Amino acid sequence: MKETRPSAIEDYEKIPFQDFAQKAYLNYSMYVILDRALPHIGDGLKPVQRRIIYSMSQLGLNATSKFKKSARTVGDVLGKFHPHGDTACYEAMVLLAQPFSMRYPLVDGQGNWGDPNDPKSFAAMRYTESRLSRYADLFLRELGQGTVAWAPNFDGTLEEPVILPARLPNLLLNGSTGIAVGMATSLLPHNLREVAKALIHLIDHEDTDIDSLFTFIKGPDFPTDAEIITPPDEIRETYRRGKGRIKIRAKFIVENGEIIFTALPHHASTEKIYEQVAAQMAAKKLPMVTDIRDESDHEDPTRLVIIPRSNRVDIQALTDHLFATTDLEKSYSVNMNMIGINGKPRVKNLLEILTEWLEFRADTVRKKLNHELEKIIDRLHILDGFLIAYLNIDAVIKIIRSSDHPKKDLIKAFDLSDTQATAILEIRLRQLARLEEIKIQTEKNDLETRKEHLENVLGNESEFKAYIKEEIRQDAKAYGDKRRSPIKERKEAEKFSITDVIDIEPVTVFLSRRGWIKAAKGHEINPEQVKFKTGDRLQYHLRTKSNKPIVLLDNTGRSFVLFPHSLPSARGNGEPLTGHLTLQPQAKIEYMISGEEDCHFLIASNAGYGFVIKFSDFLTQYKNGKAIVTLKDRFELLEPEPIVDLETDRIAAITSKGRLLIFGLNELPCLKKGLGNKIISIPKKEWNSDDPEYLKFLKILPFHANLVVHSGKHFVRLSPGNQMDYTGKRGHRGRKLPRGYQNVSRVDVLAGKKIDED
Repeated sequence: MKETRPSAIEDYEKIPFQDFAQKAYLNYSMYVILDRALPHIGDGLKPVQRRIIYSMSQLGLNATSKFKKSARTVGDVLGKFHPHGDTACYEAMVLLAQPFSMRYPLVDGQGNWGDPNDPKSFAAMRYTESRLSRYADLFLRELGQGTVAWAPNFDGTLEEPVILPARLPNLLLNGSTGIAVGMATSLLPHNLREVAKALIHLIDHEDTDIDSLFTFIKGPDFPTDAEIITPPDEIRETYRRGKGRIKIRAKFIVENGEIIFTALPHHASTEKIYEQVAAQMAAKKLPMVTDIRDESDHEDPTRLVIIPRSNRVDIQALTDHLFATTDLEKSYSVNMNMIGINGKPRVKNLLEILTEWLEFRADTVRKKLNHELEKIIDRLHILDGFLIAYLNIDAVIKIIRSSDHPKKDLIKAFDLSDTQATAILEIRLRQLARLEEIKIQTEKNDLETRKEHLENVLGNESEFKAYIKEEIRQDAKAYGDKRRSPIKERKEAEKFSITDVIDIEPVTVFLSRRGWIKAAKGHEINPEQVKFKTGDRLQYHLRTKSNKPIVLLDNTGRSFVLFPHSLPSARGNGEPLTGHLTLQPQAKIEYMISGEEDCHFLIASNAGYGFVIKFSDFLTQYKNGKAIVTLKDRFELLEPEPIVDLETDRIAAITSKGRLLIFGLNELPCLKKGLGNKIISIPKKEWNSDDPEYLKFLKILPFHANLVVHSGKHFVRLSPGNQMDYTGKRGHRGRKLPRGYQNVSRVDVLAGKKIDED
């Protein structure tokens, strides 16, 4: 019985799923890389761009023809070569036509093709018209001269060029961006004349290094007049590695005290920058700016006006802040990833790109010249046959009139080739005149001269190089222009800190028990007179300055940061803290502190543990705060104490059962966060009793200061001499206060003041 082979479906069913998935994804990724996202080094185009240009050339839409509806072009591209979505195809076509997107546009558009503020604001393809630009001729001029390979289109009914015979390295001139599977590309545009000079230098000096190319190519050249501010050394390093970043900054002038931006970075929008600046003004981060206007129009495509508050405003500092915080300065990534002439994607440096493109160009020119040479040889062969016919015109006419097989008889009589005989038989009677014989001889002489020239160019390496150089010079002269993006050395722009943009003045901040906060100018306001919503009352107030950050500490040991300028006025009810911070469930703000970044605080829990912390370590940029103090079980945070002198200050710790311990502050460590070290010893049995003992008061005791301990209406004053009885080592149990003063209600630290009984 004959064995039957399984069908294709059965074959697939027998493949392990992981092998099938791996192969399918690999095929898909290679398709995206090679046939969609990455440009080819030869013409610098992606397949969709190449098909748009070729299809427009087939429609006769050259630079001198009439415009045609873009929908006509898109329809031809989709129907003949690119079976994908019309929207994506039209957007690719729009990108080729936008002068603010392409350094050298390949499509000449008529109608609304978008504007720099909104590149995607272009009209639908049924409204716009288009044709090829003059620059596109560099891709099509040599297309029918045997320079490229052809492949069948998607349905096999037509042929399309695998690559276009570009006469200049368009990949560098216009740049390209794309995201494939596992790789991406980002090439920036360059100046045509600079690249042409570098190519000519490379042809003359094949062993040149990449540093020599920097003499000609200084950096990218965007379709905008904004400044490239990346240092030359960094630009060169980017070209050496094929990867890096380029920064470009807007240009501005100052007229009558107003800052006028006249050129923006590539793909920057005046509308977006306007919104960014306006948002900062609304957030009170730009108090030195009174207004911003967008005066851009057809005469001045870019005119963004910023008006400072007065002529005393530092223009340089203000513009630096705007550069650092808005799209007035943008950074562009460089990733020179492309498909090489070997068909493989790879990141290449500048020297490799130019060298490999010259290989592509040399191969294209050689094919073009050989194609022309073959045509000349074929034509000379036919002309030789014509001359034989004219020399024997009567015999030729006789054979044609009398022979049943004139071609065979002509070949036999005059030793002609089949091609020559066919050409002779196709001569019209009017071409038998004497004048035609002279024309044939003249044409033959011209072709012989041209043939000799081509053979000399193809056979002589120096002549061949000179031919390529002359083509590059002619194209650079015809299509080149001056550099648009100047390269300037500028210092790094820095944004303002909060303290730079606000007026420094006294501020009092008020926090209610229900978590509402507000602020008032000055320190003279009586906190007791500050009102909140019905049922709410003051919990804490803090006197500080408007340029100082406020640190808020909650009952879980986390710190949060606010700035006084962002708080509502004390004339109203204030705002809930939840609008400024993200508190954990059941969390509540307990304390507020402020100070210089280098000052220190003593922070502790009532469990008897604490540490010294720098004020800057409280600060955080996150709305959900920063963990500072580790609190376990039922422990609570004590109010932080500001420290005057880390070396001489002492700590006075008093427990709920009247035990006092005084020791040197330098015995506690300086930490950024954590539980801290033991301040005073509280036995576990005291914690677990019905009346647990805990650390109740913690005070910083400066040198020679008096410690006043209040118990109800009575108090005891401990002078520096009396304090010795309670002084010990950190972590000890401490000593009980005198009988009658062990139920401590308040502790004061006073320096040299006499205390009177109430």
